[in-house]
Amino acid sequence: MTDKIYNVLFLCTGNSARSILGEAIMNKLGEGRFKAYSAGSQPKGQVHPMALSVLNNLSFDTADMRSKSWDEFATPDAPSFDFIFTVCDNAAGETCPVWIGHPMTAHWGIEDPAAIEGEGQRDAFLQALRYLQNRIALFLALPLTSLDEMATRRKLKEIGQGEGASGKAGEAP
Repeated sequence: MTDKIYNVLFLCTGNSARSILGEAIMNKLGEGRFKAYSAGSQPKGQVHPMALSVLNNLSFDTADMRSKSWDEFATPDAPSFDFIFTVCDNAAGETCPVWIGHPMTAHWGIEDPAAIEGEGQRDAFLQALRYLQNRIALFLALPLTSLDEMATRRKLKEIGQGEGASGKAGEAP
């Protein structure tokens, strides 16, 4: 068993909904073994109010949640990431910064719950949260210290192709 704390980055274009959900879920379920962050290529500048509402109602910590650029994590003093997951198809197709440490990447795309307006929006956010929670639980169950890099990459890709997978499958850039 290792005492290593793995750093994880969730990426989405706007960093207002899906990547925020991923960050909150990983930080809660990771129980101190994982430290999650989120960012976007074109951040909206604020977290979607429904994302905060859903997370708060389910007792997730949202105190430090904010919409931010991935440029914050491409500097020499930024955390070194072990894993980076894109959660929207747009971010998966974009040219990402060169990440320090060459983390493992995978695309875990799901439909954008913020695209739903009106009375179905809360349900869309809850569904997105469920899909991400299932993927993160599968990820956390992996024996990371005993899998080789190729096996880990294959497992990350498989997780991203699970229930709720949107358009693009495979590795993130």
